[in-house]
Amino acid sequence: MNQPNPAVPAVPEKLWDVKDVAAYLKSSRSFVYKAVEAGKLPCLRIGTMVRFKPEIVRAFAEGGPISR
Repeated sequence: MNQPNPAVPAVPEKLWDVKDVAAYLKSSRSFVYKAVEAGKLPCLRIGTMVRFKPEIVRAFAEGGPISR
């Protein structure tokens, strides 16, 4: 059996863009932007880009607590 090597850090998931979030939520991109502007969906702003941590989007979708 292959055991994970504790010396090798786990590779984090890539950040999602608005299109990815909308596809995951099966919603429109405008819904995602409105959720961000309302402060309901935390995001990372990189210049003019908006990016999301997948685990936060999943928590948002499940209606659970969102850790930033």
